[in-house]
Amino acid sequence: MLKLEARPQPSRFWRFVSPLLALLITVLIGVLLFVALGKDPVRGLQIFFWEPIKSPYALGELMVKATPLLIIALGLAVCFRSNVWNIGAEGQFVIGAVAAGGVALLADKSTGPWIVVFIVLAGVLGGMAWAGITALLKDRFNANEILVSLMLVYVADMVLNYLVFGPWKDPAGYNFPQTKTFEAVTQIPRLMPGSRVSIGLLLGLAGAAALWLYLFRTYAGFAQQVGGLAPGAARYAGFSSRKALWVALLTSGGAAGLAGALEVAGPIGQLTPYVPAGYGFAAIIVAFVGRLHPAGMALSAMLMSMFYIGGELAQSRLGLPKSLTGVFQGLLLFCLLACDTLMAYRLEFRKALR
Repeated sequence: MLKLEARPQPSRFWRFVSPLLALLITVLIGVLLFVALGKDPVRGLQIFFWEPIKSPYALGELMVKATPLLIIALGLAVCFRSNVWNIGAEGQFVIGAVAAGGVALLADKSTGPWIVVFIVLAGVLGGMAWAGITALLKDRFNANEILVSLMLVYVADMVLNYLVFGPWKDPAGYNFPQTKTFEAVTQIPRLMPGSRVSIGLLLGLAGAAALWLYLFRTYAGFAQQVGGLAPGAARYAGFSSRKALWVALLTSGGAAGLAGALEVAGPIGQLTPYVPAGYGFAAIIVAFVGRLHPAGMALSAMLMSMFYIGGELAQSRLGLPKSLTGVFQGLLLFCLLACDTLMAYRLEFRKALR
């Protein structure tokens, strides 16, 4: 009979090697997948892991995709380290984009560049308000935050669709469900000419540094984690588990809303039904592959960005479905879970007692 037995002391070394091993297994499974689909596996791996970094422009596009993933993952890390399971960052991303888009639509030819600040703030507040619904229901009625936050994703999508198909629809847009293109003054400043990389990348890196300081170098960060992981011990120590819940969800929602604002006022430039790009769900994988550590999440955000770009290139160059991106993301997560299980437990074969 096969049984799992806990290891006496899980190795700290293998804890950090586990994501790399999971990536290697994902690549091997990917090779088999390309062969099964009748495609050249070497060409397939080249598209996923070389094409996104082979030129300065490609690196810039990699950073464009990685920026929202990193920002959302940073907020989710606060939640998960506090034992608050926010699965609805995608909805908070969408509402942040809607709020930012609403402010951007107010701009006209006479508007100054100061409006960018209000666009970003609107995105942050929109994401916080949407996450606040989950926090309120959890706090007052002990509702399951996983289900509430997840269901609110679909509500957020409906809000977006109502606006772009209805009151915010561009009357000169040939009946396409989209707003008018935002004025140039609302554009998030870019880091360099000829590249789509915006200051959002700097905000993401600054956020990673700030999160590291908060979690690992401040009393408030310690209290935040204890308040979520051990409410009884937190109350004994004078920490508030209720405060931990609100701080975690509002921080996570604000980060997702910021990512939404940077996306619609950056690369997209308008609101469309395609604003939900799955970043909120992919950021969950980014957070766990990065071990909920800011440095690790920065690296895993780049890896996940490679999967996004590789999936798009595989669709156009190899004739494969775009859903291949989701396949690789899912493979990485399941391989990581399997590796983590084997790091913490060992398999033992025992004879069944009669």
